[in-house]
Amino acid sequence: MSQSQPLDALWYTRCPVPTGLGIAVQKGWLEDSFRSQNTLIKSLRESNDQAVRESHFDHTLVNSVRHGGNIPAVWARSVGRETRVIGLSWADEVQLILSLPESGINSVKDLKGRRFGLPKWSNVQIDFSRAQAIRGLENALKTEGLTVDDVELVDYVIGGTQSDAPAEKSVSGANVFSGRRGSSRNAELLGLLRGEVDAIFLKGAVGAQVAHQFDLNIVIDTGSHPDPLIRANNGTPRTLAVDINLLDKHFDSAVNILQQVVRAEQWAWQNPDDTRRYLARETNSSEYWVTRAYGEDAHLRLKTDLADSSIEALQDFVSFLHRWKFIPNSFSVRDWIDPRPWEAVSASGLGSDV
Repeated sequence: MSQSQPLDALWYTRCPVPTGLGIAVQKGWLEDSFRSQNTLIKSLRESNDQAVRESHFDHTLVNSVRHGGNIPAVWARSVGRETRVIGLSWADEVQLILSLPESGINSVKDLKGRRFGLPKWSNVQIDFSRAQAIRGLENALKTEGLTVDDVELVDYVIGGTQSDAPAEKSVSGANVFSGRRGSSRNAELLGLLRGEVDAIFLKGAVGAQVAHQFDLNIVIDTGSHPDPLIRANNGTPRTLAVDINLLDKHFDSAVNILQQVVRAEQWAWQNPDDTRRYLARETNSSEYWVTRAYGEDAHLRLKTDLADSSIEALQDFVSFLHRWKFIPNSFSVRDWIDPRPWEAVSASGLGSDV
């Protein structure tokens, strides 16, 4: 390990989901912790430069940290990006296979021979929306001895990229995420409502709210299945990843990032009501739907570590992504992890359980 050097600027980004980094940013702890060394803290998603915003998906920016869905991080590693995982967080969420009430699809077995709607982004580097939907479908079918070959896949092609939308500034701490725009917004949901397909996959707070809003039938929630490998998907576990330059030249800064993430999570354990409010802002949702999607104990599900169970589940998911050709190369998750920042945080006493 080389001696840490002063860090001029740190880029951060997170997904609109529950993460310790999101809370640390909202509370101002990340910025405050770097104030003494005059490090400029920059939000990647708020940049006016599309190439900078795209780094949320391909992790090309030097001295950047990303906490969120693992598919873009896995893809970036697969194509040779020099990144390292310094933490994994597992916050179970609803992962729903949804159908119309009149479809006659009331169980996983009823999906056999039916049409399943999938998003298909035509110009993105990694189509994480499609990958997580196929994973949810495959795992659901697996519970009844079925495979994806037993259903008819119907694609909804979406042009452009996830970074096409212009930068948006944070409002009252809310996460900045434009997501899909215009006619591409939930194209497979519109297909379901029009009767073009018989079932779709949605997850998280938005999925729970949409299911309620349109009175959709929940065929299965793989997010509540007892087998962690059935629950393993884009958000389970989520990766806390940094680029190699940050570790090699600014190791103390990498440790500090992880410290603020763990600190925010341990604060959440003791403050459930405030945490739900923070998570509502993170997910651009409400406290009610945060609870429906992530559980009454959502505040306790915020925990970043390097648990063997998370590593094994992520390895299984990497194999899935390679098998479905979402990533060009498989790799060892354990080799991707740099445990040194976690060891330093644990030695400081922050890495203790609830």
